Amino acid sequence: MADEIKYEYKTVKTVRGTNGLVISKLQKDGWELVEQAHGALRSTLDFRRPKKPLPRLLIGAAAAVLVILTIVIGTAAALGDAGEKKDESDKPAAMASGKPSATPTPTAAESAATEVITPQNNPEFAALLLKPDSCDNANLDFATRHKGRTVAFDGSIVNMAPHGDYDTRYDLLLGPGDKGPKTGGGPAFKYEDVNILDLKLTGKQIPAAVGAGDTFRFVAEVGEFNADQCLFFLDPVSTETR
Repeated sequence: MADEIKYEYKTVKTVRGTNGLVISKLQKDGWELVEQAHGALRSTLDFRRPKKPLPRLLIGAAAAVLVILTIVIGTAAALGDAGEKKDESDKPAAMASGKPSATPTPTAAESAATEVITPQNNPEFAALLLKPDSCDNANLDFATRHKGRTVAFDGSIVNMAPHGDYDTRYDLLLGPGDKGPKTGGGPAFKYEDVNILDLKLTGKQIPAAVGAGDTFRFVAEVGEFNADQCLFFLDPVSTETR
């Protein structure tokens, strides 16, 4: 019994067309596909992999480090309180009040943060849209560094499915370019749990409904990249007909 293998488990939900990529990626990380259930538009994949035993020596060392950290933090907190009191007494009146003496001027970095990222002004984003693998780590790097920023690109709806049991809320899979369901590269962008009004449709001819294959100029806020599902989440800002 002492040598019995212990497993950790992971369940991943995928949209149609990304199963192979997700399975391949997780298998490279040591996960074994145990079971898969296919729905009309989504699949549920169950994985497992052996847990790595934690050496006893490492456990003892970690406990010792925690004890030392507790002592150090307590000492630092006591010294910090004393230092703060002294600093407060030495601060000029204007600084102590917390009121700035003048209105700060926006820095170059702040101005750049408000700029909409496009393939034309950002080579990194341009290269990302051309990646053949939607699971590429470049997606995670971009999402981590630019979360909350706004991006704009020409793309199309790859897939559209009702969100859960809703009739008027949807999950949209988006891709760069104009190929719709035949899109073969670039990030698998996803709008999750949105209705038609959330898309904020603009343009000369605004459609009453949208569907797979429709092409738009997407402007969206960068969200998370789910490496397990190979999905790059966005929040719609505006959707312009093309």
